[in-house]
Amino acid sequence: MSKSKQDCPGVSLHGDLEASMPASSSEWSVTAMAEASREAATQLSRQQEMLQSALGISNFPFVGNSPAMQKVFDLIRRVADTDSTVLILGESGTGKELVAKALHFNSTRSAKAFVPVNCGAIPSELLESELFGHVKGAYTGAHTARVGRFTLAHQGSLFLDEIGTMPAALQVKILRALQEKEFEPVGSAKTQKSDCRVIAATNNDLEQEVLEGRFREDLFYRLNVIPIHLPPLRDRRDDIPLLISHFISRLNEKQGFKILGVSKEAMNIMTGYPWPGNVREIENICQRLCILKAEGVIEPGDLPTRLMQGGSGLQRTKLGLSMGVELPEEGLCFDSVVQEFENRLIMTALERTRWNKNKAAQLLQMNRTTLVEKIKKRGLQST
Repeated sequence: MSKSKQDCPGVSLHGDLEASMPASSSEWSVTAMAEASREAATQLSRQQEMLQSALGISNFPFVGNSPAMQKVFDLIRRVADTDSTVLILGESGTGKELVAKALHFNSTRSAKAFVPVNCGAIPSELLESELFGHVKGAYTGAHTARVGRFTLAHQGSLFLDEIGTMPAALQVKILRALQEKEFEPVGSAKTQKSDCRVIAATNNDLEQEVLEGRFREDLFYRLNVIPIHLPPLRDRRDDIPLLISHFISRLNEKQGFKILGVSKEAMNIMTGYPWPGNVREIENICQRLCILKAEGVIEPGDLPTRLMQGGSGLQRTKLGLSMGVELPEEGLCFDSVVQEFENRLIMTALERTRWNKNKAAQLLQMNRTTLVEKIKKRGLQST
């Protein structure tokens, strides 16, 4: 069960600041706070080492003590050193590529290449060439031959991110590459082989995509041998202070910041925020806070406005977006603010439905065609 906001302590890189502080933070010397900061960072490192040892995972890039994440860690341990295809499911920013890397680097293939491909970031007409390679002259502009990602991942691991966006015509060829471990480069009749482990990931509801005819059922079952579900951050709020501690500690070490911790009040706000961007968003916020604050203890006044609104219970839509907008003295551009809020509303609906546009359109009570046009016109894409 998650802690209530009232129960969340302030942290000095791992929840020990409040326990050691006198009644007034002004009574603390900079030296004492720095020493507590270093000790907390050491404790965090020790905890991760103990967790790695207990799970038998040597390359372990995760932070989290919640029961939901413990299940994920245990599943990684069980399936890492196998050749089974794994399908990683989770919202944007939950750490799907980190799971893929953990699976690879804790397997017998770890000495070979880990090759990631973001299927959603590559134009559909180029994706086949990217995956399987092409011969010289295969199409206009193919002045030289190119080796594909399946070949590069031979004896290693191939990570297919955002596989739910893959065109239907290419899904057939991916299925064959998975089943037979062979393929033909674009423009070639010569069959090539690749012994690579395939790890796929998506933030889409692939079962729904199958039902709606946008994703092949046989490919889904071929990918879904071992599914790993990554919980959104809002479902494991106990991990939020630990993640904040981890990112701030790392930024202090790598970039020389002198952030000593987060006050109880600021931490209450941060644990109450829904974090639609999940771990990626919390990492970006920590980076912003460290850059702008540079040293000392992070207080509520240091937090971005959207966190203050999200944590204070202001009026919110059913999708969880704050309706509060501050009107500055100099005024604002009404059209820009309205469009920004509309973009946030669309993105929230898409992320909640794992980019299922039919479901997102239903949530927003708009025509699917209208939604697709807005996504394309405004360049909205999964983060």
